[in-house]
Amino acid sequence: MSSDTRTGRLSTLQAAFVIARRDFVAILFSRSFFFFLLGPLFPILVGGLAGGIGAKVQESADRPVLGIAMQADDAARMVAAQRLLAPQLGPSMPDVVVVKELKRDEAFDPLAAMKSNKANLAAIVTGTPRAPVLTGSEERIGQWQGRVALLAAQASGASPSTFPEVKLAGIAATTRADQTHSRVVTAQLGQTVLFLLTMLLAGMVLSNLVEEKGNKIIEVLAAAIPMDAVFLGKLFAMLAVSMVGITVWAMAGSVVWLGAGHSLADYPAPAVGWPTFFALGVVYFSMGYLLLGSIFLAIGSMATTVREVQTLSMPVTMLQLLNFFFASFAMAQPGTWIEKAAMVVPFSSPFTMLAKAAQDEALWIHGAAIAWQLICVAVLVRLGASLFKTRVMKSGSAGASKRRWWQRKAPVAA
Repeated sequence: MSSDTRTGRLSTLQAAFVIARRDFVAILFSRSFFFFLLGPLFPILVGGLAGGIGAKVQESADRPVLGIAMQADDAARMVAAQRLLAPQLGPSMPDVVVVKELKRDEAFDPLAAMKSNKANLAAIVTGTPRAPVLTGSEERIGQWQGRVALLAAQASGASPSTFPEVKLAGIAATTRADQTHSRVVTAQLGQTVLFLLTMLLAGMVLSNLVEEKGNKIIEVLAAAIPMDAVFLGKLFAMLAVSMVGITVWAMAGSVVWLGAGHSLADYPAPAVGWPTFFALGVVYFSMGYLLLGSIFLAIGSMATTVREVQTLSMPVTMLQLLNFFFASFAMAQPGTWIEKAAMVVPFSSPFTMLAKAAQDEALWIHGAAIAWQLICVAVLVRLGASLFKTRVMKSGSAGASKRRWWQRKAPVAA
């Protein structure tokens, strides 16, 4: 027979559920919850003002590449011409990559190559240096037609005043470069929304805990149920309240957004598709909230006043801001150690993985990332609960021990 059964007390999980239900109902039906729902108006305004940062991130995204699909000798001459002209023309001369070295009379589909090739292809040159054929998006062809003519002239050894005619063929509606750019926009928007929601909502656990410590309610709870259960109950209650708030905001925003004639088709679709992207967004928000909320609860257990809460929570807030910037920088460095490090660091992992969902179609990596984040959540929640238990119980007994000490010493002083 367990100790919980013998003493008649609830188990930790049962007690945590009681605390979660109590906090959830109390907050949801309070007058302040209505004003809390108006809170996103201010982050939305800040987010709009911060939209200029997006341009900086997009500049760090993969640079569009010009593909070459010619016979081996012709492809080598085109690459050599690009290396010769690039220092003179600077960034206006695109990078080139040999997509395929063709054999004589070999069939080649440049449109299919642009969609399947892993390089950030914006256009492909086929044919020969004396008769190049440029395939790509309409916008990119307009920008690169003259540069391709210059490359072809250099590669073919033509006179400086003679440029071969560049034929345009099979314009692709969406190239990989255009797709990459669109997905970067979606990834950045997802990261920003996730960060704003996490920082806006995670602070609720602090205010709730400090209020109950001031009213001595936490001491009553500590006498009735395990402190670990109080910690878990408050953490998951705040997560549930946050989900309710997000649902209300999403429904209200959708009504306004759809009423204005917009639809998801007007925006760049993420690599995993909108339904999966939204589902992963909910999961990564939960992981980020639990990670940050466990730290905030531990901080709240060490603070006795609102001023102390602000002082102790400020470093955590600043570190979380740095984690967001780290994840944003990693988004522009796909496949590098920077991106892998951002995936591993628990506090930047949710932001990085949500951006990954917008840019990469692979789903297995999200399963691995979620499993790792769950482990980190379990560890931090356990450590936070231990600190919470130690600090709260210590603060409850410190006053009594001091009184007993002074009571023992008072007669001696007299």
